[in-house]
Amino acid sequence: MVDESALFGGENPSSIDGKGRTCIPARFRDALVSRSADERFIITKAAPVDLGDGTFGRGLSVFPLTEWREIKKKILTNEGGFTSVQLNSIKRQIINPAEECTADKLGRVLVPASLRTHAGLERDIWFVGMGQRFDIWSKETYSRVNTQDEKNFPLESEALAAMGI
Repeated sequence: MVDESALFGGENPSSIDGKGRTCIPARFRDALVSRSADERFIITKAAPVDLGDGTFGRGLSVFPLTEWREIKKKILTNEGGFTSVQLNSIKRQIINPAEECTADKLGRVLVPASLRTHAGLERDIWFVGMGQRFDIWSKETYSRVNTQDEKNFPLESEALAAMGI
């Protein structure tokens, strides 16, 4: 059974300063500590979100180091059965840009410049819990992702009804 307190959940508006520093929300810091005895974590590009207009929403994903090691192993052994073209794209988009980071005692982290640029993080940002990871989005991109998620939402789904949603 999964420890619910160790899952990342919720949406938290925040900001990032001109040097690329932001403060990870306390509940996400607590979940990072609960999920791993290691204070290090990985920041990398999030899977792109098709915005339905020929563009993609770009954000970042943050994984506890122990989770990241498992994900990386699954990618490198191609547990998903991807074609070589797809696998190389996943490696270039997810594994290669991954940076190991730590937060200071106040929960501040310096988001690497290349990842800030990729996600368009300039001032207003959102931390978004996604279960075993959390994502970081610019305010503008997250708004567009939410709009697209509403369009993609399975409105009349028996599977959702069975889950009580």
